[in-house]
Amino acid sequence: MGFASVIALVSRTHYNSAAAVGVAVLVGDSDCVIAVQPTDSAFIPDPAMSRDEMKQLQRQVADAACWQDALTVNPTMIRWEPAETSHDTTQQTTVTSTTAVSDQNADETQPLVAGVDQAFHTEESEAISAIVLTRGATVVDRVAAITDLSIPYIPGLLSFREGGPILAAFEAVSQKPDIVMFDGSGRMHYRQAGLATHLGVVLDIPTIGVAKSLLCGAPESDTEQRPAGWQTPIYADETVVNADTETIIGHALQTRQYDSRQIINPVYVSPGHRVSATTAVEITHALCDGYKLPEPTRRADAYADEVKRNHSNN
Repeated sequence: MGFASVIALVSRTHYNSAAAVGVAVLVGDSDCVIAVQPTDSAFIPDPAMSRDEMKQLQRQVADAACWQDALTVNPTMIRWEPAETSHDTTQQTTVTSTTAVSDQNADETQPLVAGVDQAFHTEESEAISAIVLTRGATVVDRVAAITDLSIPYIPGLLSFREGGPILAAFEAVSQKPDIVMFDGSGRMHYRQAGLATHLGVVLDIPTIGVAKSLLCGAPESDTEQRPAGWQTPIYADETVVNADTETIIGHALQTRQYDSRQIINPVYVSPGHRVSATTAVEITHALCDGYKLPEPTRRADAYADEVKRNHSNN
């Protein structure tokens, strides 16, 4: 494994855990080919680095990142759209369920989208990294890795704490996604190398970061009390050390809002790698389905919590 101290790998339909820390258990096809793996080990986040070394690596990651559209699919095809099904209500439930996995209804012509999120045990000693793969609105695969955490949370250095655990989960993914959406920042970061950018460069895969709060940057317009669908650019400010103030590093996107009281805050969308800022926000909007969070990360969040509950009960 090598990315983190793996306690267990969890398949989409089964759960198991190893008795000893550092022993990996893959439930399912142990002979499967790893579909997603690093293309350049030099960029893999190492939690043993000093803080100065971490920041220097992030600058190198930002230099290597591509913030132009370089996807292998037409981005307008990436949307949360149920596959055509019969009037059988059980099939319709399968398509819309947060936890169900069914590749029978998946439209193979639709792009494969991965959502990534994590859950943590109360003592913050272990991470549950979940990846949910979807085509349209059909969940086709779910994997998770339970790993040790070796360093505490440090603002701006999240990828060094959580990147290894996520890479461990990617080792169990059965298909290479066309795009990956992370719960976290991409270019909207002090050194333009948030989690989505860092792991996008490591894996050389198109990525988007969707954060619940603004880490850095300056919105062009006030973000308070905005209607659903509203968006505004986020420009680099003086806290972004390697970008000028005319650089658009992402967008605030109002994905949902109450009619009576406009109290829901926007999400903050930024390109990770091989995606432009404009396309990143368009894709994120297209992958929303009535909730604040876009469906890929919302479902990854739900699966991470499900695995956490099962792991806690064992």
